[in-house]
Amino acid sequence: MYKLNNYTFVPTNFVMTNMKIEEVVKSNAIMGLSQKAVLNIIYTQNNINERLIEILKPYDLSNEQYNVLRILRGQKGNPANMCLIQERMLAKTSNTTRLVDKLLLKELVTRKVCKENRRKIEVLITEKGLDILKELDPKVDNYEQNIVANLSSSELEQLNDLLEKIRTK
Repeated sequence: MYKLNNYTFVPTNFVMTNMKIEEVVKSNAIMGLSQKAVLNIIYTQNNINERLIEILKPYDLSNEQYNVLRILRGQKGNPANMCLIQERMLAKTSNTTRLVDKLLLKELVTRKVCKENRRKIEVLITEKGLDILKELDPKVDNYEQNIVANLSSSELEQLNDLLEKIRTK
């Protein structure tokens, strides 16, 4: 649940809708443009996350665990330390050690102490982890395409530009 001024925003199960944000939050009050934009971003982010959760659920993975596996696959066989993983995480508040521990229990990663620096932990994705990502790749690609299916290439470029501009403040 999110509060913004006098509005309470409660994420719902993902429902594809053409409703205006005022209808979603069931508000008759006139919203300012910035408030409306923030509510739209929050609502859309929750909608996108909930849809990804449904894809990952059969694999017993969270969004954050999936993110770690993708980071490790991107290392192309080279180990990653916890700091590198944390830097590349989409959710910067994630507890990287806890995420890696859970992936270790599922045998999707290995972890070992670095030979050169014993304080450093090196993490590698396993074949099992790579196999799960291979299975998930087409599903996630399809999910991503469906999310933006109503947008043209130029609208996608504009959306990316605008979101990046918001984050630079």
